Amino acid sequence: MATLTAGKWTMDPSHSEAMFSVRHAGISRVRGTFEEFTGSATFTEDVNGSVIEADVQAASINTRNDGRDEHLRGEDFFDAENHPVLKFESLEVTNFDGEEFQLKGNLTMRGVTKEVTFKGDFGGQTVDPFGLTRAGFEAETEISRKEFGLTWNAALEAGGVMVSDKVRITLDVSFTKDEE
Repeated sequence: MATLTAGKWTMDPSHSEAMFSVRHAGISRVRGTFEEFTGSATFTEDVNGSVIEADVQAASINTRNDGRDEHLRGEDFFDAENHPVLKFESLEVTNFDGEEFQLKGNLTMRGVTKEVTFKGDFGGQTVDPFGLTRAGFEAETEISRKEFGLTWNAALEAGGVMVSDKVRITLDVSFTKDEE
C-alpha cells in the first residue's frame, strides 16, 4: 500500500494530461486533450478529507484537427469566448485504500455545474532526481455532455447522430509537494 504525504501540492502540467473521448458517427472514437490547465490539492492524513481543484482553459482543446477544434471552441460546444474556464472542485475523496479511490466533485462547463464522480488509481509517491516530492494519479469518469448545455449534433443518413452524448474524461496527473 502506497502512502501519500499530507500537505499542499501543485499539479505539474508538463507531466499531466487532461483527455477526453467521444463516440463519433456511432462507429469510432474521437480523442482530444486540453493543453492548458492548473490544479492544486491539499491532501489530509487520511486522504478522505482532501481538497482538489483544477481549472482547464476551454480554448486549449486539441483534437489534432484545426477545423474541429474551432467548432468545439465555438458557441455550438464550449463557447470558450463566454465560458473560458472549465472548473473542478472536489466535494470528497472516499474509499482510498492506498491504491484506489473515488473523487466526487462539482464540474462546471458553459456555466453549468454538475456533480461527477471519478474512479481513480494512486500511482504512488517518490522523490525525483531534482529533489521534488511527486505523487501520481489516474482517474476516469463519464458525463452526459447535454447536461452541460453541449447539445449540438447532426443526424446521420443511415440513422443515429454524429456525436454521442456520453463523454469519457480521463486524467493522468502528477502533483509536486509545495515547500513548507
